[in-house]
Amino acid sequence: MRNNMKRLAGLAASALFAATTFAQAEVKEITVAYFLEWPLPIERAKVEGTFDKALGVKVNWRSFDTGVAMSAAAASGDVQFLISQGVPPFVTATSAGQDLKAIDISVNYSENDNCVVRKDLEITKDNAATELVGKKVGVPLGTAAHYGFLKQLEHFGLTAAQLQVVDLTPPDAAAAIAQGNIDVFCGWGGSLARAKEYGNVLLTGPEKEAAGIRVFDVISTPGAFAAENPDLVTKFLKVLNDENVAYAADPASFVPVLAKDSGLDEAGTKAQLDGFQFPTIEEKLSDKWLAGGLQAFLKSVADFFVSTGNIPSALDSYDGAVDASYLEAASKL
Repeated sequence: MRNNMKRLAGLAASALFAATTFAQAEVKEITVAYFLEWPLPIERAKVEGTFDKALGVKVNWRSFDTGVAMSAAAASGDVQFLISQGVPPFVTATSAGQDLKAIDISVNYSENDNCVVRKDLEITKDNAATELVGKKVGVPLGTAAHYGFLKQLEHFGLTAAQLQVVDLTPPDAAAAIAQGNIDVFCGWGGSLARAKEYGNVLLTGPEKEAAGIRVFDVISTPGAFAAENPDLVTKFLKVLNDENVAYAADPASFVPVLAKDSGLDEAGTKAQLDGFQFPTIEEKLSDKWLAGGLQAFLKSVADFFVSTGNIPSALDSYDGAVDASYLEAASKL
């Protein structure tokens, strides 16, 4: 009987292994969600086909306007990796029960996501508490820009109800402030650069950080996909982080290819990159990030969104929304 049990256990294990291997073998291609006008070192690997070679599958790239749209695409199974998804859309999705896992940190930034007020209004941080009341704001709801906007209002002692808030993607909001159709733009990337031609930021990056406003993005993926394809996910993060290391060693060599791929000119690309920080794998696996800091920050963002009425409820903990195992494995390759 004992030998039969061992034999059955062995058969079961073999069947599980075969099923897992088959499931992984079935992955012939994947789709990666990313942003245009948001130059990141991984785009060199995108252009050169490094991901396809390392992963052994066809890698498609699909651009999005917001992290909220990325979440929707992931929920429908259309994308497998979400590159530089903002924390707020990630929190909104996971708070609603979507099976997304934060598996890495994409980029840390404060200057490259901000709110701009039309120059002719002459509103500054010194008079914002009174002069912003009633103004029309274009901001993509549920995004990092939206969170930053709400936190800046809190800093000035205001609430969103005191302004006119319109849900606009960054490109649309940049066009709107240029045409004088909105008073305040909130967004990122090339759209932010264009908006600055018509206005001034309320708070600089360092001023936002001093006010406790952190701005960074995660790399996320559907949890079921990652669990079924751990080797593929690990290799993906290995390529991504190798590009970050190469960029740190020689930033200038990346600018031409990133400019061409992101849709910015070289000057704009360099300006964006100058405002980016790419933590090392060791830093990202530390308590500040995936070993506890990220989970705590996700909870703080969720609770803030509940308090402002942007989401109905928060999870008790966001520990389950973060999985550092793939990055840990990538660090050993």
